Amino acid sequence: MARPDKVAAVTQVRECFEGSTAAVLTEYRGLTVAELADLRAELRQSGADYKVVKNTLTRRAVADAGYDVPDELFTGPTAVTFCPEDPVAAAKVLRTFMRTHPHLVVKGGILEGRLIDAAETLSLADLASREELLARMAGLMEAIVAQPARLALASLSKAARLFAALADKKPAEPAAPAESGEPEAQDADAAVATEATPGDPPDPQAVAEPAEGDADTDQ
Repeated sequence: MARPDKVAAVTQVRECFEGSTAAVLTEYRGLTVAELADLRAELRQSGADYKVVKNTLTRRAVADAGYDVPDELFTGPTAVTFCPEDPVAAAKVLRTFMRTHPHLVVKGGILEGRLIDAAETLSLADLASREELLARMAGLMEAIVAQPARLALASLSKAARLFAALADKKPAEPAAPAESGEPEAQDADAAVATEATPGDPPDPQAVAEPAEGDADTDQ
């Protein structure tokens, strides 16, 4: 019969896996206690939690959570970085820490229920973090408010891409540039009516209506 303390420990680790968007398995052999404390503090600032867990408990907790993780990921001293919100920010911290502390090794992870290898885990650091996307969004919204209606359409298209990237935690695709050029003569009135809204300043590129009585000098 399993000891109650081990059952409680497995349950706690399983709940951490189930409550995380991503979890990164690392080997920390060779790191000092002070270095581990620094890493834990940096990860905490990014919203992640770094836990040193026995391999037997981690393996059982992963299985109880319904994940199929190879046994080779549970060799050597293992710590798990649990990312409840933004795995990109945690991946950036881990990759930066590895540059000055080569003893830290990323072995792989679980991202939204899918097993990923070490290379794919570290590639998350190349994506835009949630904070970066929010900062871009704030700047873009300020620009939209300051722009005329027609120019704002292109910015709104870019904003939609940023919203999608923020939801998926993927980098936003650049927005297509606003189309230039004047509408054809027969569509001029319709184009002006569509782009202008009550209270907007007149569009300097709108086609002017010829005044009555003007004569065509070429006729």
